[in-house]
Amino acid sequence: MLEIKDLNVCIEDKKILNGLSLKIEKGQIHAIMGPNGTGKSTLSKVIMGSSEYKVLSGDILFENKSIKSLDVDEIARLGIFLSMQNPPSIEGISNSEFIKTAINSKSEEPIGLYDFIKKIENSSKELLIPKDNIHRNVNVGSSGGERKKNEILQLLMLEPKFIILDELDSGLDIDSLKIVCKSINDYLSKNKDASVLIITHYPRILEYIRPNYVHIMQDGKITSTGDYSLALEIEKNGYSKINNIGESKENE
Repeated sequence: MLEIKDLNVCIEDKKILNGLSLKIEKGQIHAIMGPNGTGKSTLSKVIMGSSEYKVLSGDILFENKSIKSLDVDEIARLGIFLSMQNPPSIEGISNSEFIKTAINSKSEEPIGLYDFIKKIENSSKELLIPKDNIHRNVNVGSSGGERKKNEILQLLMLEPKFIILDELDSGLDIDSLKIVCKSINDYLSKNKDASVLIITHYPRILEYIRPNYVHIMQDGKITSTGDYSLALEIEKNGYSKINNIGESKENE
């Protein structure tokens, strides 16, 4: 579904990604872990076409087509979704208006009002989001946990093919983390071909959304790859002792 080929990226004069390669098949869950400043969140933004970064070389393929030169909205309409580490607040537009506009922008026919109301109410109930929050301005006055739940509400409504979860567990208490992870797992069970890329520092989220592969990212590239046990090894020993534990499998 997504293939990153020898990607080199910089911001201003600083190189962030250094020959990174990764291949994610349909229906797979991959996790990228690594110390602060190694380029994990940069990778998510570059996949989404952020203009902050300059791609020096390499390519990003989605369903075998290059998306490297596409704008953010074009990439999103293809079915790629990013749950951001720090979701912004937006004055003047409610959650429901925001989501409805996003759905209609990727559909030939606008969604019917009844279908939309039924779907957003069911999805909100699943995430334990109070009904009134649907009509609040996007993330205005919201806590970190509420913002993350809003991100997953958007995910459930937009039904993406490829999901990037950037530090999903940041700002969520353990109960809220279990709720959003259950919603994501339920979504994946209904959408067997959907793929996920989880970006995280800690293995806690991987207890609830179990990855097929765990990758270690250091100095802007993937240095080791393994299964879930690699994440547990990181928790036990840290990143400095991990380089020789995982066997590199980026292109399998």
